Amino acid sequence: MSISAYNLRVKGQVQGVGFRPFVHNLAARLGVCGFVKNGPQGVVIHAQAETAVLTQFKQRLLDEQPSMSLIETIDMTPAQVVPTLTDFSIKTSETGALDLGVTPDAAVCRECLAELFDPHNRRYRYPFINCTHCGPRYSLIKALPYDRKHTTMADFAFCQPCLDEYKAADNRRFHAQPNACATCGPTLFFHNAKGEKQASIDPIAETLEVINRGGIVAIKGIGGFHLACDGRNDEAVKRLRVLKQRGQKPFAIMAANPASLAPYIDLTVERTQRLQAMDAPIVLCPIKENQSSTLSKVIAPQLAWMGVMLPHSPVHHLLFHKAAGEPTGLKWLDQPQALLLVMTSANRCGNPLLIDNQKALTELTGIADGFLLHNRDIHVRCDDSVVSAVGEKPRLIRRGRGLSPQFIPLSCGFSIVDKSVLAVGSFFKNTLCLTKGDRAYVSQYMGDLDNPECCRALHTTVEHLTSLLGIKPDLVVSDLHPDFYSTQFAEHYSQEHSIPLIKVQHHHAHIASVVAEHQIKTPVLGVALDGFGLGLEGELWGGELLYVHQGEFTRLAHLSPLTLPGGERAAKEPWRMAAAALYDLGRGEEISQRFADQPGADLIGQLLDKQLNCPTTTSAGRLFDTVAGLLGITTTNQYEAQAAMMLESLAYTYLQNHPWPEASPLIDSVDGNLNCAPLLAAISHCEDAGYGAALFHQQLIDGLARWISEQSQRTAVTKVVLAGGCFLNALLTDGVTRQLQANNIDLYCAEKLPCNDGGIALGQAHIALEMEVKKSASFEQNSLNKNNTQLQTCNHVGQVVSDGAVNSAEIKRCV
Repeated sequence: MSISAYNLRVKGQVQGVGFRPFVHNLAARLGVCGFVKNGPQGVVIHAQAETAVLTQFKQRLLDEQPSMSLIETIDMTPAQVVPTLTDFSIKTSETGALDLGVTPDAAVCRECLAELFDPHNRRYRYPFINCTHCGPRYSLIKALPYDRKHTTMADFAFCQPCLDEYKAADNRRFHAQPNACATCGPTLFFHNAKGEKQASIDPIAETLEVINRGGIVAIKGIGGFHLACDGRNDEAVKRLRVLKQRGQKPFAIMAANPASLAPYIDLTVERTQRLQAMDAPIVLCPIKENQSSTLSKVIAPQLAWMGVMLPHSPVHHLLFHKAAGEPTGLKWLDQPQALLLVMTSANRCGNPLLIDNQKALTELTGIADGFLLHNRDIHVRCDDSVVSAVGEKPRLIRRGRGLSPQFIPLSCGFSIVDKSVLAVGSFFKNTLCLTKGDRAYVSQYMGDLDNPECCRALHTTVEHLTSLLGIKPDLVVSDLHPDFYSTQFAEHYSQEHSIPLIKVQHHHAHIASVVAEHQIKTPVLGVALDGFGLGLEGELWGGELLYVHQGEFTRLAHLSPLTLPGGERAAKEPWRMAAAALYDLGRGEEISQRFADQPGADLIGQLLDKQLNCPTTTSAGRLFDTVAGLLGITTTNQYEAQAAMMLESLAYTYLQNHPWPEASPLIDSVDGNLNCAPLLAAISHCEDAGYGAALFHQQLIDGLARWISEQSQRTAVTKVVLAGGCFLNALLTDGVTRQLQANNIDLYCAEKLPCNDGGIALGQAHIALEMEVKKSASFEQNSLNKNNTQLQTCNHVGQVVSDGAVNSAEIKRCV
């Protein structure tokens, strides 16, 4: 029998997922000798067996890999046979320069739940049960490689039974780093409203008792704290709104299972699967029209959908288990349960999610009536991920627990640059991106950079991820806007570390984020619709059609400008946008009467007459605000995009019982730009707000589809990218998608990242890398004349476009 030996290096998300135990057991079944160990770039395997067996071994590594793993590559090279190797073992981790994927946290698995609710199991009702298939990962990792000593579990020494499981190759907890039990692991405890620890034998019962009497409890979970109350108690939900200064911003509901949610929301197979996925996100689902009156009406006021989620940690499951009377087994988990919990991030308005016990006890005083705490530290905060399942396909709104910081594969061409990039994102929904080779690591959501705590979170996340991933940035990238804290941070970081700073236009980054995700190498037309981004000359952009290729862009067209009376204030008060629209339509005399209940309505006309503090913007977000104001849907945005979400909800509800409005085109093209004035004039006369909302969506869908199709024909570019926060609108995105695909246009949207500002950092990093590729040796091997011709042609494209005479052949020459 001829024995061969190979060394295998497995890269990807392969640490913290039970990969080494999986390899060990697979080798045992196939009769392969050797060893496996964690390394600084993944997992290292030495395997010895017959050649045919080793071929099978490699294939089965791919086919049977653990559910939480994500193999990127397996490099297999011949090695020397070691005669003394007669079995297969797990060895101590290697050290060295890091190039690793980091595993996100995962919801508790069914096998662990079976033990959790089995009175005869030693982990019966143990709140920190986990195994190699589930449990905390990213939130407790301090350093890589992924070993217990590098996690917040380092302070908890194994008891003998847990150590035996850890060492047993046939056990589900074989080399499970967070493995623990009630004897040796973290513990749960309860504090009252004054922060005093209670000598309770059952903290879960204490928590449920406070919730049942209408109280609010701060609950420490996997990636941070939640504030929870009874979702069936209207007064409790209203009180939580007041204490958290939440206004009308929607809450999410946690239920024991999909069956418990069925009376309230429309659950499809796809929505149910998304709820039950390992990342266990909040999923926005349509509210049933004739839903039961049990649920509080103030959870998602004036919206047609509601955020729902299932328990993702053992602690959450135990609350529902206690409420159900502590049944044994798993059968109860598939049956409807009465308890419905409002679950919202535990923080004061605008601050980052709380993760520290003492800070929670201090900062939530006066809000929480009790605190369910534990002594396992959270090293990295991770808010819940949020997914919209309202439209034809799920769309990511927020990337957090369960998804971050999974890497995004980049074009392999970036490997030749050999430079790492730190991109620091935008102002709203801030995330950062670090690149290394052909990988981009996008951080969890950190919040809006409008308060000191969120700004500090940017600093700490940069420090943690650069250290964890072993990345020393060679470039730092920011937005153009000088007042964004992220821009100021990048300027300081550039000076402190003596590395170049690149500033990228906001909407270019939106488009580039999708280009990066889909590894598009040819030119695209990018449509970016959002609330705000600074243009190249300081203009307020937000409804843009760009030609994008190789780190550069040309602005082909945009939405016709709208006036912002009062400047930034108009973005928070849709009635001002409506007033400006009436003025531009020559009906300024209607303003004071139509908005008589709004302070300053009688002065708006004077501001507009004199053009005092009345900048203009091409923002699509402000277009939505204008329509909402004209229809009388809302006068004030109490949270970001409230008017736009209410407008979409109204249209969605209208279309459940009516067909799409039929009307002649009310959006036209003026000098290539999209003019919505005729539509606004028609909307201003609508007496039925539901019809008006549906009409607006129908006209905008048709107008955008015609606009994009015309530009595609003129430029001979058939790849189109849709990006920006407005494309979270399911009616808009689904409608535009259908029409463009019918015109044989290849359409690309964000899938692994949000299309809003949560994806900006990836786009910034991608643009920087594209610019570096053009400077690299491989690019310079092309003739200098060709380079100069391309750059001249690209610049000429901008000129001929602005002249309204695009020559598609000239644009093709830019490729």
